[in-house]
Amino acid sequence: MFIGREVELKFLEEKYSEPGGQFIVLYGRRRVGKTETLREFCKGKPHFFYSSTQSTDKIQLARFSAQLLRENIPAGQYIKTFDNWETAFQSLSELPYGEKRRLIVIDEFPYMCRGNKSIPSILQNLWDAQWKDSNLMVILCGSAMSFIEKELLAEKNPLYGRATGIYKMKEMGFYDAVKFFPNYSARDKVLAYAVLGGIPHYLNQWNPDWSVEKNIKRNILSKGSVLYSEVEFLLHQELRETPIYNAIIEAVALGSTRLNEISQKSLVDDTSKTSVYLKNLIELGIVGREFSVDARLKEKGNLNRGIYHLTDQFFRFWYAFGFANISDLEDGDVDGVYEYFVAPALHEFASLPFEAICTEFVKKMQKENLLPFRYARIGRWLGRTTVRDEKSAEGVTVSETEIDILAVNRSSDRYLVGECKFKKQPFRYSEYLDVRAKLASLKNAADFYYALFSESGFDEKIMEEAESERLLLFSLEQIVNPE
Repeated sequence: MFIGREVELKFLEEKYSEPGGQFIVLYGRRRVGKTETLREFCKGKPHFFYSSTQSTDKIQLARFSAQLLRENIPAGQYIKTFDNWETAFQSLSELPYGEKRRLIVIDEFPYMCRGNKSIPSILQNLWDAQWKDSNLMVILCGSAMSFIEKELLAEKNPLYGRATGIYKMKEMGFYDAVKFFPNYSARDKVLAYAVLGGIPHYLNQWNPDWSVEKNIKRNILSKGSVLYSEVEFLLHQELRETPIYNAIIEAVALGSTRLNEISQKSLVDDTSKTSVYLKNLIELGIVGREFSVDARLKEKGNLNRGIYHLTDQFFRFWYAFGFANISDLEDGDVDGVYEYFVAPALHEFASLPFEAICTEFVKKMQKENLLPFRYARIGRWLGRTTVRDEKSAEGVTVSETEIDILAVNRSSDRYLVGECKFKKQPFRYSEYLDVRAKLASLKNAADFYYALFSESGFDEKIMEEAESERLLLFSLEQIVNPE
């Protein structure tokens, strides 16, 4: 059963219904569900769907020709294969679909271009001369994000400016991802999402009738399961020097967030080299670089600023629990690894993804006009707090701190401050006061609103203060099941 992707399908349907030719580029990292989404979109429509392979140009053209000629186009009566790509692409206009739009999908288009660099120019000429005023809808799809962004869509490329739609598919959000296990409790939905994230390929490996524990044991930690070898397979497919990438990803997964710290933990001597490796991982959608919500452009251009984190939740889980215990797992000690390493740490491990879930919940509230004001920026706030310390020679100590969620309006005079607690004890009033204390450097703001998100409720003092309209409280059930 196909799940989610309503926004992507709506985009494609709207383009399909628009008059004139349509030239769509749809791309995103591997495993994000591009092919499945396109096949769902093609259902009930006459279409030609070609999946490119990593092969020589001659073999690619022969495969494309064979598939196209099976569509009963006129050329099929006279030839067994096309001599060149230009003739093959021109014949797409002859697909026997009557008055209906001719829908053409070329999946993994970058593979086709690697074999023949002239293909973008051929398509450009066809688009300019014939297709832009026709009833064709051409969709080029690919996973090589760097190629698509820096070459296919770049200004000097022949196809620059020709696309009528460009869509970068990202992983599913929490509310789509949990549709894969609809009968889980609110807590288990958070735990499962913390393990898998929003990548459909990973979610499809999960058995919704099994517990979180059984799924982790059977579908991740057991040798021979699809997800057991997923990380190694993907890295070998996309990157060279996998031992170095393993060391860097493991360092980030285990809590190293700054460039210098990642270099030290991964034993890469030169931070400039580390930044190149991290850049490659960012392009693959595995790592992200995060700045404080109030960061300026100059700060974002500084390689030594910002913090790194794994954007792929499954990679984070694997490097924290699987990769770190690979010898035991290779020996088949799945129960031991789960009992002594996963079970004691899984709940705390889920606290960071819980912050992302709460941020998504706030975004959902904004769409439904349920917030006290409309924010323009939202994210984590990374700053410093100054604390008086009699033991310090200067009398003060400065420490790094953060606010889980900070939403700011366009004029920066209204702030929504969010704190997220995924733990088995109620949110304490002292913790709420700690949140307020972090805001010393932001006191120029005119209005502060607070939003507290808790797995296990709130203590009585917070409940009393919540009678104020400036303090909003949200339970786990409200966050996970808002409708």
